[in-house]
Amino acid sequence: MSPANWETIRDRKLDEQRSQLRQDWLIPESQLPSDNVPDVTDIPRTCGILSSREFKITDSYDARGLAEAIRAKIYTARAAIANQLTSCLTECLFDSAVARAAFLDAHLDRTGQTLGPLHGLPISVKDTFDIEDIDSSVGISALAFHPAQDSAPIIDTLLSARAVIHCKTNVPQSMLALDSVNNIFGRVLNPRNRRQWTAGGSSGGEAVLVAMKGSVMGVGTDVGGSIRIPAFVNGVVGFKPGKGRISDKGLTTGQLPAAGKVGLESCVGPIARTIEDLGLFMEVVEHGRMWEVDPEVKAEEGWWTRSPDPALPLRTKVQEEKPLRIGIFPSDGVTSPLPPVTSSLHRLTGLIQTHKDIQTIPLDPYTTAFSQCQSLSNKFFSAEGGAHLLSLIHSTSEPLIPWLSTRLRPKTPATLAHFRALLAQKSALSTQLLRSIWVDHDIDLLICPVAPHPVPLPDAWNAVGYTSAFVLLDWPAGVVQVGRVGREDLRAEMEGKEVKGGWDRVNRGLWDSSFREGYVGSWMAVQVVAPPGRERRCWEGMKFLERVVAGGERARL
Repeated sequence: MSPANWETIRDRKLDEQRSQLRQDWLIPESQLPSDNVPDVTDIPRTCGILSSREFKITDSYDARGLAEAIRAKIYTARAAIANQLTSCLTECLFDSAVARAAFLDAHLDRTGQTLGPLHGLPISVKDTFDIEDIDSSVGISALAFHPAQDSAPIIDTLLSARAVIHCKTNVPQSMLALDSVNNIFGRVLNPRNRRQWTAGGSSGGEAVLVAMKGSVMGVGTDVGGSIRIPAFVNGVVGFKPGKGRISDKGLTTGQLPAAGKVGLESCVGPIARTIEDLGLFMEVVEHGRMWEVDPEVKAEEGWWTRSPDPALPLRTKVQEEKPLRIGIFPSDGVTSPLPPVTSSLHRLTGLIQTHKDIQTIPLDPYTTAFSQCQSLSNKFFSAEGGAHLLSLIHSTSEPLIPWLSTRLRPKTPATLAHFRALLAQKSALSTQLLRSIWVDHDIDLLICPVAPHPVPLPDAWNAVGYTSAFVLLDWPAGVVQVGRVGREDLRAEMEGKEVKGGWDRVNRGLWDSSFREGYVGSWMAVQVVAPPGRERRCWEGMKFLERVVAGGERARL
């Protein structure tokens, strides 16, 4: 029996999703904005679904301060509102979430005690994470209505910490695109500017839901920038730990089992509204002891919570009056950053330099061989060949989304000899950059852009070398918001600078086009990067940089 046509599957799936929404969560037609309305972030306040108290609770608290909201059971309503405006959800687990929250609330009311560090906190997860009896369709119609038999270890860890998982979030078809759009659930829209700014991918639905405050924090995956890019473009924060710190078992991708091992391995990490919440997530992960259920997890008791970092305790280093040395990478050496990116990094560097205990070290991506990372990463992305994934997509006569239609084609899988050569190149380059950056320059942290351009139009993201490099090298990296693009940032030009190649040429087109005006008001962010195995140091660096940007009292490490 041949499988159903993709359009039939799509219609059934959307009907199922609509059936999971309570009628009183539907935005009244008079309040539903037209497609021409770009910014919908105020609709949760004005649509009349949430009371003023409910709106305040969901709008004002982070994970650590949400004790009152535990009893409110209102994040399901706000997530439903967000989805109607941005198409950010796939699976709505609202009924089970409300029932679980009621049980946890009753225990808290009866005993005055919580049952875990995430007691009652509403957390969302990217669609790729398997939850028992729930679909993980990842934007592919052939995977719909095939619920998972077991839950991923990260799901079990969150539930053991007594979180409430209330929904799964939208992704691009196959999760191999930098904009989250598929033929089942549609395109995820950036809530700040639905018409002109990408929502990013592949964890785009996750970042949008967090930005719309329909979830306290979310869980994504990152293999080329899929946590960091959506966090950047939606004005939130995200963290990519090193490979193997968090179990990546129980993820549906549309590829054959272990296919990811043949390419760059994805990293599981959090997306949140505050850097503190990223840390809370990592604490829960450590206490979840996932190394006891996944032999590939490279962690042990205390790997996150122990303080200070034995290799380089940031606080101790300052206390000993030794300067903290922060390397500044202006580009990836392949694609020249556009003027707003350069000016934002320059302003940030100036703020950092006002602190006498810190030295900034300019780094050249060419002399450090960093420019080789993007081409090598691309070779790993195509090593598996992709034939199984394409066959799965086409099994229901489903077309590729436009962005993938010119990029995703079956290739001959890498031979053993070729793959061995790729691994040898990766090992040599990783070793070279570990020494040339962290050792020879004596760098403690690294700061660089997330991309060579500001937030572009949907489907216009140009290059991933700024983010994929840190997956290739296995260096922990997080995204910190540092401002927005102003009109004064539009005046500079790129003349006189040599075009470095095809990626660079396309990137300049994003500046020379008539869209330049559209960047105004969009987010600007940077990555904070630490040496391999130093996730806690990276997070501490993110907190410090956030204080520097805030411009409050003298930042302290």
